[in-house]
Amino acid sequence: MMTHVLAATGGVKQVICINWGTRYGPTFINRLYAMVKRNITPPFTFTCFTDCRDDLHSDILCEDLPPLDVEMPVNTRGIWPKARLWGPKLGSLRGPVLYLDLDLVIVASLDDFFEVGGPDDVVMARNQTTPFERLGQSSLFRFPVGKLLPLQEEFRADPQKVADEYQYEQRFVTRNAPGGVKFYPRNWVLHFRQDCHWAFPLNYFFAPRLPSSARVVLFPRGFHPQNAIEGKFGPKGRAETRLDHIKGVFDVSKRGGKQPFRYLRHYILPTPWVADHWHE
Repeated sequence: MMTHVLAATGGVKQVICINWGTRYGPTFINRLYAMVKRNITPPFTFTCFTDCRDDLHSDILCEDLPPLDVEMPVNTRGIWPKARLWGPKLGSLRGPVLYLDLDLVIVASLDDFFEVGGPDDVVMARNQTTPFERLGQSSLFRFPVGKLLPLQEEFRADPQKVADEYQYEQRFVTRNAPGGVKFYPRNWVLHFRQDCHWAFPLNYFFAPRLPSSARVVLFPRGFHPQNAIEGKFGPKGRAETRLDHIKGVFDVSKRGGKQPFRYLRHYILPTPWVADHWHE
């Protein structure tokens, strides 16, 4: 049975992503496409807005980066180039689209993400890092093409001012989306470090878990799925034995300025279930 949301697109589930520069590239895009294909009921489209189409899977629909003639903010933590997606058009797409970050891992069906709310709603995953703030997570959210144009216009008028006030683009969207935002269930979209990684000292004995409710797992900036697969807590982390990591408490240079307890928390065992899902 076609949902009210999908009726606006003729029953087609429209999934999109965006890529610019060299930070991610074809490996991340192709793996994201493969995960979507394994976890969605057709018909669907997968569109990548990108400045480089080299080595992408032939079934990925590629579009140029939407134009946004502004100088991006500096010294801000938000991913403000995503504002390119807030324009009046997105290539040939019309109606609701589900946006996905390139570095997330899909572990179960995406179908229900097209059933929450209506076709004109902005629906966001809940931000797990600020539980006392009603904040959405822009790593995964659904919006109708053109609905966020007022936000793009406000951002274009003074990008640095907007970034300084809101810090993160997801806070700007949450607080200013026309008509407000709705949220997906909290337990559908999980944060790897917060929801999967065991607290000290259990992190030395158990590999990160995958809660049964999870549909998608987000990875914090700078920490990629491959780090979890190899058992490296961060991009500069090491895959090492428990004992070697514990010995680092007594080596200030190895701790990288972290306090001893924080350093001990930053240890994970290799995580096989990430490899089970994050592949072409």
